[in-house]
Amino acid sequence: MKRYCQTLDLYNDAGLIAAYVEEHRHVWPEIRAGIREVGILDMEIYLLGNRLFMIVETEDDFDWEAGFARLSQLPRQAEWEEYMSKYQVSEPGQASHEKWRRMERIFKLDS
Repeated sequence: MKRYCQTLDLYNDAGLIAAYVEEHRHVWPEIRAGIREVGILDMEIYLLGNRLFMIVETEDDFDWEAGFARLSQLPRQAEWEEYMSKYQVSEPGQASHEKWRRMERIFKLDS
């Protein structure tokens, strides 16, 4: 299994952050289905202040670029990204894989 870690900042506004958290309690069904359809097995998002941290788990043969290119074309995905952009520090029109920045692992206990 592959694991990807990403980060993204929200606007530093308590009301917006609370609204973003609430939106993620009710993620649209098409978004959940699309994430699974492209080969993502699990996804978690954590919050500290206005910083988000996402863990994405996939099969070993998952192709990041192809998977997210496909995801961006699935039903309601662009609409969801536009809807979420009011909370996220990002450029207008950016797709998910452009907003979220992949992180580099610098330590692993078992290594």
